[in-house]
This record gives sequence, C-alpha cells and structure tokens, in this order.
Amino acid sequence: MVKITKEAALEYHSKGRPGKIEVKPTKPYHTQNDLSLAYSPGVAFPCLEIQQNADDVYKYTDKGNLVAVISNGTAVLGLGDIGAMSGKPVMEGKGLLFKIYGGIDVFDIEVDEKDPEKFCEAVEKIAPSFGGINLEDIKAPECFAIEERLKRTLDIPVMHDDQHGTAIISAAGLKNALEVAGKDISKVKIVVNGAGAAAISCTKLYVALGAKTENIVMLDSKGVITSDREKLTPQKAIFATDRRDVHTLEEAVKGADVFVGLSKGNVLTQDMVRSMADNPIVFALANPVPEISYEDAMAARPDVLMSTGRSDYPNQINNVIGFPYIFRGALDVHARAINEEMKMAAVLAIAKLAKEPVPEVVNQVYHVNDLSFGPQYFIPKPVDPRLITEVSAAVAKAAIDSGVARKKITDWNGYKETLKQLLGQETKLTRNLHAAARRHPQRVVFAEGGHQTMMKAAVQAKQEGICQPILLGNADRLKRMADRLKLDLTDIQIIDMRADHEQGRRATYAKHLAEKRARQGYTFQEAYDKMYERNYFGMMMVERGDADAFITGLYTKYSNTIKVAKEVIGIRPDYGTFATMHILNTKKGTFYLADTLINRHPEKDTLVDIAKLAAQSVRFFNDEPRIAMISYSNFGTDEVGSPAKVHEAVAEMQRLYPDLAIDGEMQVNFAMNKELRDDKYPFNKLKGLDVNTLVFPNMSAANGSYKLLQALDPDIEIIGPIQMGLNKPIHFTDFECSVRDVVNITAVAVIDAYVDKILRAQKK
Repeated sequence: MVKITKEAALEYHSKGRPGKIEVKPTKPYHTQNDLSLAYSPGVAFPCLEIQQNADDVYKYTDKGNLVAVISNGTAVLGLGDIGAMSGKPVMEGKGLLFKIYGGIDVFDIEVDEKDPEKFCEAVEKIAPSFGGINLEDIKAPECFAIEERLKRTLDIPVMHDDQHGTAIISAAGLKNALEVAGKDISKVKIVVNGAGAAAISCTKLYVALGAKTENIVMLDSKGVITSDREKLTPQKAIFATDRRDVHTLEEAVKGADVFVGLSKGNVLTQDMVRSMADNPIVFALANPVPEISYEDAMAARPDVLMSTGRSDYPNQINNVIGFPYIFRGALDVHARAINEEMKMAAVLAIAKLAKEPVPEVVNQVYHVNDLSFGPQYFIPKPVDPRLITEVSAAVAKAAIDSGVARKKITDWNGYKETLKQLLGQETKLTRNLHAAARRHPQRVVFAEGGHQTMMKAAVQAKQEGICQPILLGNADRLKRMADRLKLDLTDIQIIDMRADHEQGRRATYAKHLAEKRARQGYTFQEAYDKMYERNYFGMMMVERGDADAFITGLYTKYSNTIKVAKEVIGIRPDYGTFATMHILNTKKGTFYLADTLINRHPEKDTLVDIAKLAAQSVRFFNDEPRIAMISYSNFGTDEVGSPAKVHEAVAEMQRLYPDLAIDGEMQVNFAMNKELRDDKYPFNKLKGLDVNTLVFPNMSAANGSYKLLQALDPDIEIIGPIQMGLNKPIHFTDFECSVRDVVNITAVAVIDAYVDKILRAQKK
C-alpha cells in the first residue's frame, strides 16, 4: 500500500484551486440570450410551473441529481469530534466519490450544531434544495435520533452512510463468505466487536438476512453487552445477550463462526482466531489499523475468510461500493425515502455481482488475471463498472415496488444503458456498433492469438455475441495461457499455421498469392514461406473466404502490416491508397480524424483519396460528413508546402462532390468554431455547420492530435484505428490498445465484413 504522507496530502488539497470539487454550468451561457434564459426574465417561467406543480422541480432543476452531504463533524473518520469546519475536507471527498462513481452532484454542508433537535431543524429548512440527503460523520447515539426524525419529516431519501453503507456492503460480503464456507446464516455464531452506529446497523441487517439474535454477541468498550447491564441505550438493548458465561472478547470468539470488528486496531489476537470454528469469517473493519492484520489472521488460520476496510487486501469492505449507486437508483425514481426494501435490494445485487465473471478493467486495475468467486474474492471491487447498473437498477426497482417512487421505470435495459452513458462507460455509438455486430456475427481471425489482450478480447467478443473468433497460434500454448487467465476457449477455433496438418492450406494460399503477385516477381516458394507468418496467413484466410475479417497489430510493426495488406488484400478500385481513421467520442460530440496511421506525407491526390474515404466511413457510421481539411494556414494565405497541397485537394473534392460539406485549408480553431469561421470567412462551404470530420495534411498532425486529446482528457472514448480503403475487412490495433479497444475494433470489423458481403452480392 502506498504510504500517504502529511506533506503529500496537504499539497493535494491545496495545490491549484483549493479543495476537490466545483460547480459547473450545464447550459449555454455565452450570449445575452443565453443569460436571459438562464436568469431574468426567462427563469420566471419554470418558477411558475413549479409553483403550479411541485414535482416539476425535478423537470426544471438539478434537484433530481443533487445530494447534500451533511455533517456536524462529531465523528469524523478515525479523528472523532473535530468540529464541522475541520470535517469539510472529508465531506468534499464524499462529494467527489458521489460524482465519479454515481454521476451525482453534491453540495457539502457543514452544520455547526451538536444539539440533535437544532441540527434537524437546520437540515429540514434547506431540504427543498435537494433530491436526497447523505448524513455523514455524526456520532452515536445522536445519529440514530437524527436519521429517524429526518426520515419521518422529509419526503426525500435520507441515509446515514456510516450506519447503512457499511452495513449493506458487509451484509453482502457476509452472505457470500458464508456461501464459500458452506455455512447457514441462521445457525452461525456471530461476534460483533463495537456497538456504534455502524455496528448496530450492520447487525440489524445480518438479522434481516436470517441471522438469529440469540446467536449474536455484541461488545462495546466495557465488554460483552448483557441484558442485565444497567442504562443500556435502546439500540444496544436489541443485541444484549442473556448469556452469563461470556464477558470478554476472548471468551466470546471461542467457537464463533463470524467475527465482525467495528472498533479499534489490534484487539483480536491470533490465539483468538485459532479458537474460532472451522472456516472462520473475520471482518476486521477498523481503519486504518484493523482489529487483526491480514497477515496475522492468515498465519493463525489458513482457512480464514478475511475482509478488512483496506484496499491493499482482498475483500475490502468499502462504502463506495454502495452509497453512490443506492442514491443513484433512489434519485432516478424521485424516491421519497431509502427504505429497508431498497437497502436489501442493494445487498443482494452486490452479493450477486461477485459471482459473475470479472470485467477485464477490474483485472487490469488490480494487476491480476484470476479474480473469481471464492475465499479471495467474495465482494466486488470498487472499480467494477457494473455496480452502477446492477445496484442502481435493483434499488430503483425496490423503490417502485415498495411504493416510495414518484417516477416509474419500465424499460430497464434502456435505464441501464443510460447509466453506462452517464459515467462514460459506453456511448451511443459503441452501443449501436455492438448491437449491429450482434445482429450479424462474422468469422474474425485474431492474428496474435497468444497475446493476452487479443485472447481476452476474442473471448469477450464471443461472449457478447459479436463474432465467431478464430485464434492464430499454437493450440497447446494458447490453451495453457487460457487456463492461466481463466478464459473459456470452448467453441473458439484455434489454427496453428505452422503445424504439419496445415501444409495443404499453406500451399493453396501460396499458390493464390503467387498467381496474384506474379508480375511483382513472386514465386510459389517465396509465397509458401510467407504463409508461416501470421499476417500473410490470416489475411489469406479472408482473401480466400475462409474467414470474414482479420484483426492484427498488437505487436506487429505497422510498416510490415501495411505492406502485407497491400500485397494480399489490395486497395479498392479507383483509389491509390488506403488510410485509417480514429473516432473520438467527446462531451462536445463525435469527431472523425484521418489519416492517423498509414500515409506519412501525402500528396494532393492521396489527400483527395483520404477525404473521399473519410466521407464514406462517416456515412458508414450513420453520420453525415462535415469535413474540414486542416493546415496551418486559412483558405490560401500560404501558397507553398503542405497548405498548397491541402488547398488543391479541397478544390478537387469540391469539383468532384459539389454537394459535400467540405472546405479548407483551415486552422483547427476555425474548423471547430463555426462562429469564428463564418465571421472571418463567410464564403466557406461549411457555413452554419459544426464540423465533425478532420482530414489532416500529414500523419504526424493527425496522430499527434488524437493522442494529445487523449492525454489531456482521459474521459474521451477513442475507437480505432479503423481501416478505410482495402478490398477486404482487415483492421488494425496497436500495443496500447486495451481489451475493450480491441472488442470495439472487432465490432467495426464485423459490420464492415457484413456490409462487404451485401455489396458483393449486389454486384453479382
């Protein structure tokens, strides 16, 4: 675990703009008309609509996506009662987590008031501003009374996350840990060390899952809570035991099946763990120092099922697995409360998710390949992108079913897609690509079958129904790798082009290539030797109709791949080159950039080909091309070098395609700002249009531009490189591609192959 120093933490919070969150406008504000709509006089109209129908506040304001994180600073993390102002960095941090995981806007509100009645009055007065309230870091027992009252007096979701967040995640973990251990929750003996807000709420939820109160022993700072103790709070009294034979933690854990620690560090010894029942479950949740360290617990009992609150050990109990998605689901149905049904729905959804195959992005973050349900993984990881869809949907459905929702959801698949888009996991374009590919799956050859990224992508593409994968490589080696990565290669064809039994196919392919390239000096023997190379062999599979598309490039040099593609597949008739395009999905829309990979220093005719191919490709993606051809000059201001080539290419394109929206040469800022462009150059053929396609004067400019944008904004989704202009669907990746990148390119290749088949059939 990375050591966090005081100096690093203070610099993080103070450097640049102080703090961690900000407010950003979501509507245009550049013109006087925009401002008049945003404020006076236009703002009066939604005000009057809300006055007539209070629920319209969700329609015209951010209330439905706005949560207040409210604290009085009396129980901040492990710091205790440090005061409202001192707790503000924590509340800002909570706001950051709400935003990055749930897409929820937050105002953090620190109330300098310890009296529960007065605190509640303050919250009740400001509640109309918000769609939900997250109570945070309020000490027990006051937190119980505060939450109970606010849930009663307010008609929006209220949740004290310190209580219920930990309870929901630990309950999901306990449910799964008991399943791994083969134990029945109604029969296990549970020891809960701690009796604060989180401990009480956790234990209540365990009971809701089926645990028996008579099998539970709870301890506070005075020892075991027994029913004969005087002055018990109502919350502690629920779990006071009638047993008189246990007084200490050591006595309580002897023979116990489950230990849940919500207390302080280093109170559970190795001997205590050894005294527990077989396959003991230990949730040591004190932070940052757990009740017993992971290493000590495992050394004491190798059969222990262990959770902590720390990210550097397996099965972390982390509230971020719950609260962003619980509030997301509640907000999306305009819920009046977060009730027990919604909390239990979250528990079951989280527990179920841990049993599903783990997404590749999770393996990448944790640098593992073998996460699967079992002792080392029975709680989903906080970075799991499926949490927002599965937990939020479960909570929203429970809110509807239990009658606390103002708004109904009927299209649950559509709702989940919206959630994916909200956090940028998936855009409309990629969703449509995958859907189209699933309708017409094709046979796709993956060149580097022994590369784990390529293999994982092939398996995932098959699981998603996008294609029928074919892996090139040695079968034994690929199967060993698949076993190590825990990948299922069932029904995935593996072809070893170097194997003896492929001799006949190599000869057939070599004969075809030698005949095709006879006038370029090819002999049969030379062609036969090339069939031992994966790019030649794989492309010949597509050329000869033994496959429909080909993916390559993870560790093959582009120059070699380009050469092979030209020799084996060839360039489409009427073109002198082929090219590539990258698609950038940004908050400002979708943009198509060409040529990013193939043509280093294109002449005028090559630029014309690239522009023609770009226009066709944009239409292929169901978009209308609006093309700016880029340079460092504008409309002839520089008459030599690359601007002159671009200028001539534009003139040729406008002559050939008078109805196409294309112009240039122009600088990027004029391409992207139509007001600036139209004001300075009112004659341009793109007047009034937002450019979506950029054709660059050379590969350096195109490649550098998309990579610069990618580096500046990691939230930009990039699809590509997408091949344009070859006779058959041959598509490229590069060594930087993730599994998802390769799957996206595969979807493009599948659609390309299907369209190619349709066009060839029409020509016949």
